[in-house]
Amino acid sequence: MAARLNLEEIGRRAGVSRSTVSRVVNGEPNVSAKTKRRVEAVIAETGYRPHAAARSLASRQTGVIGLVIPSEAGTLFNDPYFGRLILGASDAMNGLDMTLALFVFGDEIDESAIISRVVNPGLVDGVIVTATRMADPLIDHLRDANMPFVVIGRPDNLSAVFSVDADNRGGARSAALHFAQLGRQRPALIAPPSNTSAGVDRRSGFLDGLAEAGLSIDGRIREGDWTEAAGRRAMAELLERRPDAVFVGSDRMAVGALQAIREADLRCPEDVAVVSFDGIIPADMVVPRLTSVAQPVQEVGERAVWLLKSVLDGQLTSAESVVFPTELVIRETCGAALPAAAPAGAS
Repeated sequence: MAARLNLEEIGRRAGVSRSTVSRVVNGEPNVSAKTKRRVEAVIAETGYRPHAAARSLASRQTGVIGLVIPSEAGTLFNDPYFGRLILGASDAMNGLDMTLALFVFGDEIDESAIISRVVNPGLVDGVIVTATRMADPLIDHLRDANMPFVVIGRPDNLSAVFSVDADNRGGARSAALHFAQLGRQRPALIAPPSNTSAGVDRRSGFLDGLAEAGLSIDGRIREGDWTEAAGRRAMAELLERRPDAVFVGSDRMAVGALQAIREADLRCPEDVAVVSFDGIIPADMVVPRLTSVAQPVQEVGERAVWLLKSVLDGQLTSAESVVFPTELVIRETCGAALPAAAPAGAS
């Protein structure tokens, strides 16, 4: 009968004590590099996996990271942004052999209850907070509880917070400059909520780009709440001001904006060009195909987990901000000329 794989058996095979194996498994110091390699080689050869509960007791960590999303559950699972974000975070957690706990709230009552659970010692080792509002109270509660955390988005105080974000401002600026290059003269904006950092940055980036190009928006601005319905309402109002181009602060709102353009018997891009932000809706799901500033949502989720793990392991002690670049992906809705397909057999 094969020997039962436990710390004693791993130690016997590696020629070390049980306590040495325990220190290696839990990443503790005071183990020579040679001994560590020998123990790790035996673990790899045998396929040994330490019991999660025992490892948690030894390290005084739960092996659980919380992901906090301020969104009603129905909205959450209908929004491809959060789907990609959760996928990225889950992939990273699986690679670390850790567990991701999802906390979703839809109103202030939910938020209050979830905050008390998240900051409760022993429930999670750390927290990732996403879609944050400006001056988010959760951030202060996490600080007060000395809970390690990472923010997805731009926090109010970059010098004191670990964060991961996409270049919202630069991406929105590129949309404005693109409209100018296409000769559009009456740009409009459907901005995300102004109480979010993404909403503020996408609005300011687009306006900066217009100013740089010598274009004026003349009050052609409306604000939405990320949803298709909000994009449709905002676009219907803006059409009264006869824009020839509109930058929409999210893909979902852009879908609603396109619907409003069709309902007004106008053509996109001939009458109104459209550029959105996110790049998460598959091209063949929108007609005409949507030009969008693409952000690497899945990579943001992955990096947030790895950044938090580095904080938990004591590898990072000073605040760090990671900003991913964005890319303007040209498709039909902006009216730009697309490269012609190469003839069959062309090299």
